[in-house]
Amino acid sequence: MAAVDSFQFLYREISRSCGSYFETLALVGALYTASRAVILLSDCCTLVRVHFLPRMLPSRKLTQRYGDWAVIYGATEPVASAYAEELASHGISIIFITQDNTSVRDTAASLSQIYGVETSVVIADFSLGQAASKPIKEALRGKDIGFLVNCVDETLASPQSLIEMPEQDLLDQVNKNVTVATLMTRLVLPGMVERSRGAVVNISSSACCRPLRGRVALTAFTGYLDNFSKALHLEYSDKGIFIQSLIPFQIASGGRQPSSRPLSQEGWFVPKPEVYARHAISTLGVSNRTTGYWPHTLQYGMMRCVPEWIWILGSQMFVSAA
Repeated sequence: MAAVDSFQFLYREISRSCGSYFETLALVGALYTASRAVILLSDCCTLVRVHFLPRMLPSRKLTQRYGDWAVIYGATEPVASAYAEELASHGISIIFITQDNTSVRDTAASLSQIYGVETSVVIADFSLGQAASKPIKEALRGKDIGFLVNCVDETLASPQSLIEMPEQDLLDQVNKNVTVATLMTRLVLPGMVERSRGAVVNISSSACCRPLRGRVALTAFTGYLDNFSKALHLEYSDKGIFIQSLIPFQIASGGRQPSSRPLSQEGWFVPKPEVYARHAISTLGVSNRTTGYWPHTLQYGMMRCVPEWIWILGSQMFVSAA
């Protein structure tokens, strides 16, 4: 009993002497909880402001806000093609910049027939260097270009080690996803600045936010487009140009996925390209950096809460299962 009494006496003495520390720790805990609650409330308000209010409130036509023509680079990708179709449904004429003649011409003819807009296809061989920009400049001359859409190559989403990529393929991807996107922006921006209006939309991937095992090239190229967008916004936002970085999570392939990859199964978190494009366009003029689709924004919020080491471990398990 003496030992028990001694322990109780010792505990009371320690509690008495550490009481101020307990109060301090309780205060710190309360402040931390309050800060997390404020962040959560802020995220919820942002979700409503970016994804719901623009779809509920009336706004001016896109042609009045930005211009009559859109330039689309990367239209062979399902997301870019769907984005072009959504713009066409708003009465915006489309100029496709491509190295693939057949599929894009079919898309252009379809949009022109369905929506009654003008479409144009410019074949540009960017391996020629500066000479590739000549036909593009000719196509842009005299047109009220209000939109530029650059889209990253979706084939990069296939897991592949960097050393497994052929050198020429890697150089082609750098040219396609970095050099050409930058060049297209350089060609379109002067006219937008002169008219003090326009929008540049760079569609990359959520891979720019966290590294993914087996997707070194995707992480690098999407990271470039994302930071390129931030720098453009810093430099041109005061000139009336809206710069947006779209960082979607997984989007269904729409039946156009390369044969080397299984078709993505559609669902609430894996929307069709058409559904994603419809949601993404509603965020124009509202958010400079967004997933473009509110369920993806929920995924992004959850991703931010996960420690990076757990995220990397999960990506390793995902790649192993694939």
